[in-house]
Amino acid sequence: MPAQRQRRSLTRTVLLMTGLACAALASRAQAQPATDWPGRPVKLVVPFGPGSTPDIFARLLADRLSQNLRQAFVVDNRAGAGGNIGTNMVAKAAGDGYTIGISITGPLVNNTVLYKSLPYDPFKDLAPITLGAIQPNILAVPATLGVNSAQEFFALLKKNPGKYNYASVGAGTVAHLSMELIKVRTGTYIVHIPYPASPAAVTSMLTGDTQMASLAPAAIMPQVKAGKLRALAVSTAERYPGLDLPTFKEVGIPDVEATAWIGVVAPASTPPALIERINKAFVEALKHPEVVDKLRAQYMEPVGNSPREFAAFMQAELKRWKPIIERSQVRLD
Repeated sequence: MPAQRQRRSLTRTVLLMTGLACAALASRAQAQPATDWPGRPVKLVVPFGPGSTPDIFARLLADRLSQNLRQAFVVDNRAGAGGNIGTNMVAKAAGDGYTIGISITGPLVNNTVLYKSLPYDPFKDLAPITLGAIQPNILAVPATLGVNSAQEFFALLKKNPGKYNYASVGAGTVAHLSMELIKVRTGTYIVHIPYPASPAAVTSMLTGDTQMASLAPAAIMPQVKAGKLRALAVSTAERYPGLDLPTFKEVGIPDVEATAWIGVVAPASTPPALIERINKAFVEALKHPEVVDKLRAQYMEPVGNSPREFAAFMQAELKRWKPIIERSQVRLD
């Protein structure tokens, strides 16, 4: 019996020590992200396909972050469902700083109104890190359509209601809602065809499946310069630097402003101290002269602000776009 009691006592001691060791490791794991992040490769989840503007942004930023922090930042494209699949992946990830989202207006704001239900709530399940970049949209058509101005184009649409299709990069994106706004302002009827990313949307115009799109300059301008697409107007209130294009107000269509943006988010469970460290790293990368030049070459204006400022910006975007979504009467399952 004494030997059995001794063995039981030894077993309890081993279990106790093991438990204490595990608790210490867990405590250290919780403390490590804020102090030692990043200690291993970081995944940047982009909820759209390769070649899309969020993908271009993420890859430019990943290169600089990898150099600054001496750790790999890897882009992981998870396209589908208007950006909901990849954004949900971030919302459900561990809040340890190793899964970060690079997302846009639709999955971060507008899809809360557009979809009957979402697998995540961007305002509860995601932690804003920083607003990354802002860019205009360009209304473009195939050169083969035979119109040379926005006025000619809108006249063509009015004469042929329902004949033409427009491409977008998913329901709820600025590419979608800016076209819905144009429909309202011009009194025209055109059919929406969503695509998983901007390269596919542009290809649809080149192949004749669609006849117009309102997309970011990075997607449009290469084909404009090649003479395959014709740019008609820019969606900003004033003319955008580097783009010799009229605003919608200049072509006689007032109140059409649709600025696209890209933001950085993390799972809501991410500790505040780690959010602060990630924010600092991303803002520093966004302010780097090389990154600024490369983003501006893609017609993206880098921002870089605080999590609180980005959260307020998202709320302002919801207030701006919610009436447009409700007016369009588009609802998705």
